[in-house]
Amino acid sequence: MLTKRIIPCLDIKNGRTVKGVNFVDLRDAGDPVELAKQYADIGADELVFLDISATLEGRATTLDMVLHVAEQVNIPFTVGGGISSIEHVDDLLKCGADKVSINSSAVKRPELVNELSNKFGSQCIVVAIDAKQIDGNWKVHLAGGSIPTDIDLFEWAKEVEQRGAGEILFTSMDHDGTKNGFANEALAKLSSELNIPIIASGGAGNIQHFIDTFKEGKADAALAASVFHFGEIPISELKRALKNNNIEVRL
Repeated sequence: MLTKRIIPCLDIKNGRTVKGVNFVDLRDAGDPVELAKQYADIGADELVFLDISATLEGRATTLDMVLHVAEQVNIPFTVGGGISSIEHVDDLLKCGADKVSINSSAVKRPELVNELSNKFGSQCIVVAIDAKQIDGNWKVHLAGGSIPTDIDLFEWAKEVEQRGAGEILFTSMDHDGTKNGFANEALAKLSSELNIPIIASGGAGNIQHFIDTFKEGKADAALAASVFHFGEIPISELKRALKNNNIEVRL
């Protein structure tokens, strides 16, 4: 049985780590290099490093920062934000990223998923999907959740899997920043319809939420930011609680 993964997310804006409520109000949660090093030391399974300003402002993720974070970290590390070309992915992987995450660029040009997985292998291609419910249907949103589309979450997830995505990072915009728990119903549906790992994102507020997303949501990994950055949920304590609930984790 594969172990479930706990993944702190380093949301980056202007070279600092930030985490907002529903993607809008940002507050400073520290220096990304220091945080990355700290997480590697205290038992995080992976890290996700997202430049949340990149897509909106058309800026590529800063390679220099990736290089510095990678130097401090001995666990798998995903980088995303404004990635739209083979050359950019090549640069990121050479700077030490283990995986890359693409979001808006894949929606705008779905062939990008094929191109990247063919060139680098599906194991390092994560497709991030931000979605919220509109009239009861889950719809994909772009540019940090600010641009709605008519694209169905589940259809899009199946399409990117067929195109070569190795993993899905699903953020529920309805749950993000609320600390009321993950979107477990949607996660369970994704898990049943796809054969690649699903990372749950958006809504972590307490340890029970993680237990629920692994048991009810069938998630393969759970991602959070503020509850980790501000020490509200210590990772060692979280992992012991998961283990006590018969959820396999790396201690």
